[in-house]
Amino acid sequence: MTKDLDTIAALAKRRGFIYPGSELYGGFVGLYDYGPYGVELANNIKAAWWRAMVQLEDNIVGLDSSIVTHPKVWEASGHVGGFSDPLVECRECNARSRADHLIEAAGEFADEKMTVEEINAVFDTVREKVACPNCGKKNFSDVKQFNLLVQSNLGNFNEDWSTNPTYLRGETCQGIYINFKNVLDTTRVKVPFGIAQIGKAFRNEIAPRQYIFRKREFEQMEMQMFVHPDKEMEVYEAWREKRMQYYLTLGFKEENLQWHEHENLVFYAKAAWDIEYKYPFGFKELEGVHARSDYDLTQHQKHSGVSLNYKDQATGDEYVPHVVETSVGVDRTFLAVLTEFYDEDELGGEQRTVLRLPYALAPVKAAVFPLLKNKPELVEKAQSVFHYLKGEVRAEFDDNGNIGKRYRRQDEIGTPYCVTIDFDTLEDDTVTVRDRDTGEQKRIPIKELKETVMR
Repeated sequence: MTKDLDTIAALAKRRGFIYPGSELYGGFVGLYDYGPYGVELANNIKAAWWRAMVQLEDNIVGLDSSIVTHPKVWEASGHVGGFSDPLVECRECNARSRADHLIEAAGEFADEKMTVEEINAVFDTVREKVACPNCGKKNFSDVKQFNLLVQSNLGNFNEDWSTNPTYLRGETCQGIYINFKNVLDTTRVKVPFGIAQIGKAFRNEIAPRQYIFRKREFEQMEMQMFVHPDKEMEVYEAWREKRMQYYLTLGFKEENLQWHEHENLVFYAKAAWDIEYKYPFGFKELEGVHARSDYDLTQHQKHSGVSLNYKDQATGDEYVPHVVETSVGVDRTFLAVLTEFYDEDELGGEQRTVLRLPYALAPVKAAVFPLLKNKPELVEKAQSVFHYLKGEVRAEFDDNGNIGKRYRRQDEIGTPYCVTIDFDTLEDDTVTVRDRDTGEQKRIPIKELKETVMR
């Protein structure tokens, strides 16, 4: 079965997972809102990641740093001077595009780590092959670098934003680095240890595309592991294995995941591999696992004047820790989940669309139906069963339409179980539980219901 992006986006809109941002006013490119089921799924994605990275690990703690930081943070990190994408402008319609994306579409290679001169040289070889996505003409400017940091006037009362600018964070990891010493001083952690964080980041993307895969406001789940310099690559390889296994354990098919090694490393990195997922538009980055050496802490130590050395009390060794990073987007994971678990099949002689979501990710775990909505005794009993369940799991009450239509609605949002209250329930306190994936139904006592729908 082919899973195309338009079909998945249509389901996400129809069933309240994802809405276009500011749709009431015609939308705003690169921004999306999560609806009632979308926010539940996103929260479950974050909870699953947090459980794997913090709860089940012995030496990782959490953090929630501020979205806006001192401007010098971004100078130290290199973002002010070098956080940019290659931009070209159509001379016919003035539409702006990312040069590396156009080059890629023409079958050549370029990435954002190349110098502007290098990308211009590659772009010149494909000018006759690439057309403006907006007007179709082939009349482009030279490539120039466009900084992606989003400026803010928070705490800045000058009319000129170029004077003492502040920035919305371009990535969440800088908040971890600048709190390294705080965490070290206020907890009992010892190297090796990690700091995990989930939070929003912002990038002034030139050409947001591929639905929620590339957004201007997005959410990251990142973990920075601080290690002894001699242990960096050993820890790195261990985390590569852990992170791939995470997706397999979650239920992703192995053939839809692959490793991709970065061909053009930044100067300080020792290694960088991406876990790529087979999205409807092909294999693209889902998660990055990077060996970043001591660059990050060294930069902040240099620009702040505060020592970020770590002293091992057992050996007396003193050093700036090296960093092993895992970084994945909530939105990219969300799209991968929708793609992976979207299915179409035939059940009871009828075609249906179903999200075969892992139980842990399902927005609703159980839906409760009265067989008939015009029978008060059934509705009252169904309401009591619903309230019996909702204290334990995310449950939903639905009495709209016939049972078949209710089943289809719940299938499309990935609800594992549907519970029907009928006239026999009034007699023997049993209910019918229907399994999402198989369609099989079984009769059980209400007192066993929690155990049945909870995993």
